[in-house]
This record gives sequence, C-alpha cells and structure tokens, in this order.
Amino acid sequence: MASQKVNANARKKEPVLVIVQLSGGNDFMNTVIPFTEGIYYDSRPLVAIPENRVLPISDKLAFHPSAAPFRGLFDGGKMAIVQGIGYENSSRSHFRAMDIWHTCEPDRIATEGWLAKVVRQLDPQGLNPLTAVSFGRGLPRALAAPGVTATSVGDLDNYGLMSPIEKKEERSQDLDYFKRMYTPAIGTGMVMDYLAQTGQGVIKGADILAVAPGRYKSSVEYASNPIAKALRDVARVHTSGLGARIFYTNHGGYDHHAQEVPTHARLLSELSQALSDFMADLREHNAAEEVAVLVFTEFGRRIKDNGSGTDHGSGGGAFILGENVKGGLYSEYPSLAPRDWLYGEDMRHTIDFRGIYSTLLEQWMGMPSTEIVGGRFEQIRPFIKTPAA
Repeated sequence: MASQKVNANARKKEPVLVIVQLSGGNDFMNTVIPFTEGIYYDSRPLVAIPENRVLPISDKLAFHPSAAPFRGLFDGGKMAIVQGIGYENSSRSHFRAMDIWHTCEPDRIATEGWLAKVVRQLDPQGLNPLTAVSFGRGLPRALAAPGVTATSVGDLDNYGLMSPIEKKEERSQDLDYFKRMYTPAIGTGMVMDYLAQTGQGVIKGADILAVAPGRYKSSVEYASNPIAKALRDVARVHTSGLGARIFYTNHGGYDHHAQEVPTHARLLSELSQALSDFMADLREHNAAEEVAVLVFTEFGRRIKDNGSGTDHGSGGGAFILGENVKGGLYSEYPSLAPRDWLYGEDMRHTIDFRGIYSTLLEQWMGMPSTEIVGGRFEQIRPFIKTPAA
C-alpha cells in the first residue's frame, strides 16, 4: 500500500464498515411487520400497527409507517434486511446480550471485542489511532482489547471547541464510564491494563479528529437528534482522509416495556432519516462506494405485547446498507405459529449473528473471520461487488 499514490482519487479505496447499535432491544416485529398474519394482530392488541398504515415491501412484510426512508432505501436496492438474527440460548439480559454481540462469546465472558480484533489485523503496529472511531460517551466493548487503540469522542463539534482542561475532564469521564461498565464482567485488572495501554493513543486520536469539521462541506441537512449528529460526524471523518476503517455509533432508547407506540415511532423516524441522509451525504462526496453499514440490536421483543409495550425476547433483525448492497430479504422471518415459539413466547432465530459478522469481514473487509467470530457460520450474499475483491 505504501507504493500507491497519495492522491485519493487515484488510489484504491479501502473498505469501510460503519456499525449502528440500537440499544435496548429493537422490536423487529414492529419494524418489519408481518402484516398479513392474523396472529400478529391477535398477539398485539396494543402495539400492532394497523394494516392500512404499514408500508409494504412484499406481499407479506411491511415497514413501520414512521420508517418511510427505510422503504426508500429498500426499494432503491440499497438495504438488505437480515431476518431472524440471533444465537442459541439467547440472553434476555441487556448487559449479557450486548456483551455476547460485542465479543462473539455466548458461553463465556471474553476479554476482547470482535472489532478490536479487526483493528489489530488492519493496523497490527498500532500506527493510526483513528483506524477505529466511536462516536458517543465511553468506548463500546466491541472495540476494546489489550494493546488495541480505538478513539472515542462524544461530539465532534463540541470537542473541537473544548479547552485542554475540558478535554481532559471529558476523557476522564469516558474512562470512568468504561471502568464502571466493564469491571463487573472482565475484572479490574483487564480494565486497568487496557486503560494504561491505550489511554494516550485515544487522546491523541481525538485531538487529530478536530481537523475533520474544517475539511467538510455538504448540502445535506441532518436533523439535530443524537443518531443524526453521530452519522454526520462519521461522514465528516470518513471524507476527511484520516484513514478510519471502522466507525461505531449508538442509538439508544429501544427498551420499550411501556409507551412503545409513540417512542418506537419516534426512534424509527430518527434512525431511518439519519441513515438516508448519511447515504446521500456519502454519495455527494463520492465516498459511498467503499462504505457498508450494519444496524443491529441485542435482541428482539416478545411476540405478545404486555398491555403497554413489549418485553425482552429473541429472534430479532439487522440491516446492511450501502451502495454496493444487493437489497432484499435474507434468511427467514421467524415462524409465528405458536407451536414454534421459543420459551412459549419468543420468535426463534433463523441465522446466527456471527454468520453476518463473517459475511461482512470476509466479503466486505476482505479478511478471514474464523478467529474473530470464534468459528465458521452460515453466511449470506448481500453484496453486488466489494472493494475487498
């Protein structure tokens, strides 16, 4: 790679992966709705979306009416819907379920995040602290591993305006957040070792990021909510030529045990519009061909509503977006027949999430996946072409 020209238009563009985490457990059944199934309406007298309001994408499935931009992406062939994603013996604990998705270890507590292993392969000497960038407070477990630096910044605009003292205080808060989140799972020793090894690199990376806003201009007007701001920050850093290959963002609030109807509608509106704007922004900058986006959540919700919302379940869904994505439905929608319900109340998973990670790593990023995800799993074929080819 060193022999290639520096000119960004002349060199081969390296594949980039953007992760969007929906924290709390997105209700897949109310996102991609089985609107012809009577049992859907019988099981959800409160939260079911009326058939005359859904946005059909096939003769059996439809998007939530607040996710109209998703249907635009799907109809344009830029969105792959992964149905029934999950794993055996799905955990209903937020912390444990997210930990499993972050480490690919359903049967034990692991010390390395799956994306941290990716960073180690992409930058084995640790020369670029911006190989992976997370937007949001604290560092996601997926990007944490001893000896691996991933840069985390809360807000690109605010960070650029902070004084050195304020930056130090924010970094201290982030590190404290990391310690409180992960010490119960992996122990004080590993957490402190990680912070000692990577702390300075993280600060250096955040300081380098301050140049990105000044290099960016766009006609796309993002909304002012957190996921829109985070994806705009991803676009600004990606188009600034700083060498980032992995981006991580978070959209919170999906744990809707109560008041699901208004809350879920707002979240899906924010998410779908932000992703649509993000894709348009990348296209405007001729920076979309090399980007793939994975949207995931830690678990789905139960088939029956609880009178106000839905409780933790399994058999969720994920989305892959990109200019080179072959849009469509992948895997199988879980059976809604009561005889097939997991635990007598959940949708079963129909494809292992580690197979989707493997798909992205091997087909998009061009790297072996077995050691990263802990085995070999069924993959899908969601890409028309890949920059890794």
